[in-house]
Amino acid sequence: MEEAWTILKVLRWTADYFQGKGIPQARTDAEVLLAHALGLERIQLYLRFDQPMAIGELACFREMVKRRAAREPVQYITGRQEFWSLELEVTPATLIPRPETEILVEKALELIQGRPLRILDIGTGSGAIGLALAHDAPQVTIVATDRSPDALRVAQRNARRHGLESRVQFAAMDLFEAIRPNRSPFDLVVSNPPYIGDRELRDLPPEVGRYEPPGALHGGGPLGIDLPARILDQAPSILHCGGHLLMEIGQGQAEILTRRASGQSGVVRCGLIRDYSGMDRVLHVEMSER
Repeated sequence: MEEAWTILKVLRWTADYFQGKGIPQARTDAEVLLAHALGLERIQLYLRFDQPMAIGELACFREMVKRRAAREPVQYITGRQEFWSLELEVTPATLIPRPETEILVEKALELIQGRPLRILDIGTGSGAIGLALAHDAPQVTIVATDRSPDALRVAQRNARRHGLESRVQFAAMDLFEAIRPNRSPFDLVVSNPPYIGDRELRDLPPEVGRYEPPGALHGGGPLGIDLPARILDQAPSILHCGGHLLMEIGQGQAEILTRRASGQSGVVRCGLIRDYSGMDRVLHVEMSER
């Protein structure tokens, strides 16, 4: 009689298979995918190690393993990613939210300090930043934009999932194209724009380079600063006096973008916030009070 494929046996085989394919975090990925296939939490796998898997469950899981072996990100296979304690839907139309972007959210909440501010989230993607702020600061008003209608549909579904659809207004536009300078200005602009340079694009891991949307990755030019520079140039005209811009930036971009921001009319302060690895991750620009 053929030995049953228990949860433990499947996990061990899959982790070894992934490791042989050079996949980082092989065991973790195996657990996440198997839990998703079985409709369980990861911790529940450990309580059911001896449970045999049904033929249908094995077939479903086998397809997931094939996709991951081809280096498709786990998040696109499961359709989920946690960000700021919110479970978000992600699809190939959106970037996968990264933990380092939570540093921008932390700083934004420090600036908000319970005030009813008007916030613009540029390039919202899955809605991660805007929805995190709406969730933790119910008094703010948020406009979230993206040039991709498909990404906006994902963000809107995430807003509904967390009961935030009445708190965040979504709009399809490229950067500031539909926002008139000095009309209904914002107190805070937040953005995680595309900032990957031409050279970096060639060296991206296959999970990123093959599967994440190119338009949400490439910032333009050798250093990837074309889009971040456009945001720096245009943001001051739609910010209140005393307003702030928080923008995630890439490695090696801090000096040139800080210099560009400091040269903008009305800017009184320009600083950098480091991520947990010590890299300059968020550019903070403050406008004059008058």
